Amino acid sequence: MVSSTKLKSVDFYRKIPRDLTEASLSGAGLSIVAALFMVFLFGMVLSSYLEVNTTTSVIVDKSTDGDFLRIDFNISFPALSCEFASVDVSDVLGTNRLNITKTIRKFPIDPNLRSTGAEFHSGLTLHLINHGEETKEEFPDGAIPLTSGSFESFTHHFPILVVNFNAPWCYWSNRLKPSWEKAANIIKQKYDPETDGRVLLANVDCTEEPALCKRNHIQGYPSIRIFRKGSDLREDHGHHEHESYYGDRDTESIVKMVDGLVAPIHPETHKVALGGISNDTLKNLKKAPVTGGCRVEGYVRVKKVPGNLVISAHSGAHSFDSSQMNMSHVVSHLSFGRMISSRLLTDMKRLLPYLGQSHDRLDGKAFINQHEFGANVTIEHYLQIVKTEVTTRRSGQEHSIIEEYEYTAHSSVAQTYYLPVAKFHFELSPMQILITEDPKSFSHFITNLCAIIGGVFTVAGILDSIFHNTLRLIKKVELGKNI
Repeated sequence: MVSSTKLKSVDFYRKIPRDLTEASLSGAGLSIVAALFMVFLFGMVLSSYLEVNTTTSVIVDKSTDGDFLRIDFNISFPALSCEFASVDVSDVLGTNRLNITKTIRKFPIDPNLRSTGAEFHSGLTLHLINHGEETKEEFPDGAIPLTSGSFESFTHHFPILVVNFNAPWCYWSNRLKPSWEKAANIIKQKYDPETDGRVLLANVDCTEEPALCKRNHIQGYPSIRIFRKGSDLREDHGHHEHESYYGDRDTESIVKMVDGLVAPIHPETHKVALGGISNDTLKNLKKAPVTGGCRVEGYVRVKKVPGNLVISAHSGAHSFDSSQMNMSHVVSHLSFGRMISSRLLTDMKRLLPYLGQSHDRLDGKAFINQHEFGANVTIEHYLQIVKTEVTTRRSGQEHSIIEEYEYTAHSSVAQTYYLPVAKFHFELSPMQILITEDPKSFSHFITNLCAIIGGVFTVAGILDSIFHNTLRLIKKVELGKNI
């Protein structure tokens, strides 16, 4: 065994007996200053250790989230009806998806962007509508033409008023006309307006009565509306709540629909009988919009190639007057990629200077067409998208913390000969911004801490020695002079 004497010989810190040392006021003061300086430097080193060094670089996009990009949006159109609002997606590879509904929700709104009803479901408008066989046979007009002056009196006189809002130039209105007039004559014979008085079929020419059509929020031709006497008056808006018919447009289907509406009404008292309207009739009816606006929200998934997100009026059985379409809109939200939760950003406040600066360029902005009607104005947005990724190095390996897509936006308004739309052109950059966090190692922190303690202690000792020897020299000089 090694003796204690030999073990003591390797002591780096040999002790001097306390009786052989002498304390001084200057040494005490210097020790206090040195201790305070050590504390100050310790705080700076600790702060530096807790901070994370961040480096930013631009590299070729190495996306880990697949070949598709998610686009989330919430856009309000004060003058586009939910009946016809359609979300379409296309790209340079030839992908062309029309009237996406699975991930889209539509809510009717008023001109002040306030919701006026429940979610609008457009599923009934998607199936192919039967117009019957085309014929050149002329039928006597059975439907009554209505004007702004006569419209209110007819809606208050007949328990059921079925109105065809049309335009003479419209192809679909002309396709409907033979079936409609033939059905009107059949209904007139079955339910005579003079003796029965339960139902009447009528026409409104929207080129002659634009104000009447606008008041009933007619944006596509033809639109078949069902008005009910008395029970449909809305006190808060002064409008009549009514339904739209989305079923087949052949004579047989129209007559069957009217029969279903009239069946529950007693022919003498005009009171609604028990039982109500049949399910076959109800499936083709939907509450008509009480306002002409729509809020479109949801998301779509697109390929990571240049493409377009288009919102417009679309229907396979209606025509639109492009000069009357107004595509003004307010963007409440538009973002690309996975959303960053507010909790994550709160927990990682250090990332705020690098993130969230340009992922909401259009949020809260309004794009208003100032023309009285539409004037064939298309509003387009050009979006350049860049991916930003934040990674951290732990145990020598990189780990991704956050991935988000930021974009720049440039908007323009242009007149078009076609149907006006709201179009969002998007293009992803082949490069991405990589932000790398390099946390300091604990060994680096300990090394700096030891350097502070040893360095300050040594420098303070040197200063104390210089100060002490200087005082001794001064005292010797004074003694020499006195001798």
